Amino acid sequence: MKIPKGIEGDYLETKQNHLFFDIKGIHHPNDRKICFLRFYPDQNGDRIKDDIKFKKIYSLDERYSKLREHYPQHLFFSKNFDLELQGVKLEDIKQIYTPRAYFKKLKDKNDLIETEIQSKNLCELLIDKGDIPENSIGISGSPMIGLDKKSSDIDIVIYGTQVSLEFQDKLKNIFQASNNCSMYNLEEYKTHYKWRVGGSDINFEEFLKSEKRKLHQGKFHGIDFFIRYIKSPEAWKGTYYDYKFKNLGRIKIKAKVIESTNSIFTPCSYKIELLKVLESNINCRDVDLKALIEINSFRGRFCEQAINGENVLVNGKLEEVNFKNDKSYLRILLTDQVQDKMIIDK
Repeated sequence: MKIPKGIEGDYLETKQNHLFFDIKGIHHPNDRKICFLRFYPDQNGDRIKDDIKFKKIYSLDERYSKLREHYPQHLFFSKNFDLELQGVKLEDIKQIYTPRAYFKKLKDKNDLIETEIQSKNLCELLIDKGDIPENSIGISGSPMIGLDKKSSDIDIVIYGTQVSLEFQDKLKNIFQASNNCSMYNLEEYKTHYKWRVGGSDINFEEFLKSEKRKLHQGKFHGIDFFIRYIKSPEAWKGTYYDYKFKNLGRIKIKAKVIESTNSIFTPCSYKIELLKVLESNINCRDVDLKALIEINSFRGRFCEQAINGENVLVNGKLEEVNFKNDKSYLRILLTDQVQDKMIIDK
């Protein structure tokens, strides 16, 4: 399976200003990569690369503010997405870093530090116990670009639709067999809760309903790890230009999940049956909510959020989706850390 450069899980570095962005999604315009600012030079930064201090930037709002104030050339309005996005033009890219290349680098390197040792060991464990082809796994995140700290976690990326689905079924056995690999305990979920849903009004009990059964995250030798799944290239339907999204406002609904197979992937998606509209602030007339059939997100926090047959309460952005000018449908897109939510309704 040939995986192209410049997709979800990859990072890029700019030629000017020493900026590092994490690349988002698999569909991109011809002239740039859609990506979001992650590290920028700052004399008060706590990470060092090539004798330059860097700061890591977390929230989406902060990333937009930083670019708007200092690097506006990396902001653009996407007519296809009906949204202001962050991105770097191809001619401004110095280097693209891929998880596959970084894993290979660690395998060939002798003097590994502790985080590198455990990252490599976790990959090899998943290859061995999960039957993952060696060319279908990699390591992303700050270690990949040399901007990690001792407290950095392990960000695993697994490529391939069928590989991912089959491996997900084996994860329970991997956790049960220990292998120094464990799911979070209650105290760890409490810590996880603070940064995962911080600022929102989701309470811990609501958070725990979904979180305690998620298999794509845990601890390995005491280090947090997160697994991201990317579908096979042959499943990447269409191109960036084949999609047209229209922002219709915000909506809060109760829905039944009827298909959750794609909940493990980035982006994740859920097929739903609309049960009830709880609130709406729709900015377009004559919207047929019977066409609302999907929940979608590029954020890892919404992966494995619900399973088939469960009712969920969802609050997010309502969008009209049109593919190749064919029949359109509606979806709810979850992006905002504070406003957007998807919780099990029991």
